[in-house]
Amino acid sequence: MASPILASLTILMLGDSHFATQGYLVTTLQDALISQGAKVVTEAACGAPAGVWASAGVAPCGSAERIQLGPVKKDSSNHAHVTALNDLIAKYHPNLIIVGSGDTMAGYAQPALPAEWISDQIRQLTTRIQAANLPCVWIGPGWGEEGGPYFKNYNRVRQVNAYLASNVAPCRYIDSTAFAQPGEWKTFDGQHYTLPAYQKWGLAIDQAIVALAQAK
Repeated sequence: MASPILASLTILMLGDSHFATQGYLVTTLQDALISQGAKVVTEAACGAPAGVWASAGVAPCGSAERIQLGPVKKDSSNHAHVTALNDLIAKYHPNLIIVGSGDTMAGYAQPALPAEWISDQIRQLTTRIQAANLPCVWIGPGWGEEGGPYFKNYNRVRQVNAYLASNVAPCRYIDSTAFAQPGEWKTFDGQHYTLPAYQKWGLAIDQAIVALAQAK
């Protein structure tokens, strides 16, 4: 059943690699939001931090786009084009921005959280969202599983979630670690989930967004 709260919305989602492949959040979350009555466009930039949307940039491991229930259109090159937020707003006229960015900025292989750099990335994006006078929701990373090529680890997940929660204002924050226990949702590389887990994550985020809208 469509949510009357979301039914009037045009949503622009900006995401990292979790939004860049069929069956990931570009499918599960987008379909869930559409089922609530929203119109949704997703733009994904694999391997790029949040600041990539501040101006036309490059996604080092590919980009993806999906409009409403259409196919996921991918550019898998290592110099995939990323369209600037201002241009996306002019094209799609959203009245809600959803940002999914956290794992790409967490610095799992680094000895310390790159807090100053993360803050700069956040600011580059949120200042433009504010200038457009649009509400926004920021989705943080889930637990994943420790290890793998991205060196994901639970301590850093806790750190980056706490940091994002305190620094993404005026966006409202969704802490994805609240949806499952560490390691509960299986991955194939520590960071990217299996398709059943992406289904659970997408539905959980959808419900959290509805709850945020109801709490306004």
